[in-house]
Amino acid sequence: MILGGAEVGREGFDNGAAVTRSLLGWGVVAGPFYVVVGLVLAFSRPGFDLSRHALSLLTLGEHGWAQRANLVLTGLMVLAAAVGAARALREGRGGAIAAALGIFGIGLVGSAIALPDPVAGFPPGSPAPDGVTTHGLLHLALGAIGFLALAVGALTASRWRAGRGERAGARVSLALGLVVLLGFLGGAALATSGLGVALLWLAVLAGFAWVALISVRFYRHVPHPVLARRTGTT
Repeated sequence: MILGGAEVGREGFDNGAAVTRSLLGWGVVAGPFYVVVGLVLAFSRPGFDLSRHALSLLTLGEHGWAQRANLVLTGLMVLAAAVGAARALREGRGGAIAAALGIFGIGLVGSAIALPDPVAGFPPGSPAPDGVTTHGLLHLALGAIGFLALAVGALTASRWRAGRGERAGARVSLALGLVVLLGFLGGAALATSGLGVALLWLAVLAGFAWVALISVRFYRHVPHPVLARRTGTT
């Protein structure tokens, strides 16, 4: 059952539906925000090479605070969408989809705290890495958990949409889930190469695309705040 809430404020307006829609809207904003800010930082940071360096490395160095802020703000947007998803879909696989979004959001915020290890050449002057530090390992673990959650969420959404007869939407969710999973695994295995960075980018873009699409899917089925109240929808 898809619900928008029934918190009624002024006559003729459903506050619950309005809040749910607003929360889901952040799921659409999160991906473009992260990518645009990340690219601006990538092109403005000396020594950063998009063909060799993952965006997470931008958290390091003198101006690393900017990318850390990008991760935190993006994570909070995804968490808002997770709450919206939980409010919009309150039975069946809705909880699993909302949980997947929530885990991904927490992973983004956590990645701004547990920083990656530097690589040779970035930040400028960094020596070749000598093993993996505890915070570097935790950063990798948070990324793995977050992307795995996204993939599971997308595959769960695929089954849910297929059960509702939404074949096209189910196929898109399935494809994006597989791209996220395989892209991250391939990127992690080949992290020191240009191909590995490209695969990680593919996983990131596919993951945020799914976040936006599932947010839009739920948004469209939450009753309009005005119409919901007029028709007595709860």
